[in-house]
Amino acid sequence: MDEEVLVGGNSSTVVRVGDTVHRPSGPWTPAVHQLLTTLRAAGVTEIPEPFGLDEEGREVLSYLPGIVGNYPMPPWMWSRTILLEAGALLRRVHDASVPLAHRADIWQLPAHEPIEVMCLNDVAPYNMVFQDGHITGLIDVDMASPGPRIWDLAYLAYRLVPLGEYTDEDVPDSDARPGRLAALIRAYGYDFAQAAILRTAADRLADLAVFTDRRATDTGRNDFVDHAALYRRDRDRLLDLSARA
Repeated sequence: MDEEVLVGGNSSTVVRVGDTVHRPSGPWTPAVHQLLTTLRAAGVTEIPEPFGLDEEGREVLSYLPGIVGNYPMPPWMWSRTILLEAGALLRRVHDASVPLAHRADIWQLPAHEPIEVMCLNDVAPYNMVFQDGHITGLIDVDMASPGPRIWDLAYLAYRLVPLGEYTDEDVPDSDARPGRLAALIRAYGYDFAQAAILRTAADRLADLAVFTDRRATDTGRNDFVDHAALYRRDRDRLLDLSARA
């Protein structure tokens, strides 16, 4: 069957073949597929089903139909419904992942202490699938690794509250963001302090800046350099906000 290149991939080519998605694999792929299988067995069917590798060594996953939240974000992405659904879905993913958190598996990213769950490490609208204004899927979980619940929740807050730099007129303004952050925390269902979320998001961005610098070196892409600089600016701003929270 013909291959259709899917848009939105940041540094790898992902293609659709019929009702499946084929994407580059790595030493971490068996552990990621076990994670997907475990989540689906626990009732988290919003993530792809793994089907092993194809003849070219690419991983094969089920295709999740819908709209992916690529940038620039449409205005409906900032609805309160999506914010609450994202927090609740992340909680379900984390709870179902607990049995795998302390296994000695190979993951693409290092673990972060304290290990509580499997963090997806990139829970954001560009890795979500939407239909009719609701979240119906989570994709691109190959960056998963063990870590604390707040690590994932803080990055989701960074992307969906949002906590970063945005100039789009439809993005919730600074006055709305504390309320949206509180709503996201409630939807997840843990009593995290907002200051703790802000500090953790800053730590996550520091890690992401280093990771993105490496990608810039490996690929020669200048846009990665710009992304790393943005992450560091947002890190500094979030540290300042957390100190005043």
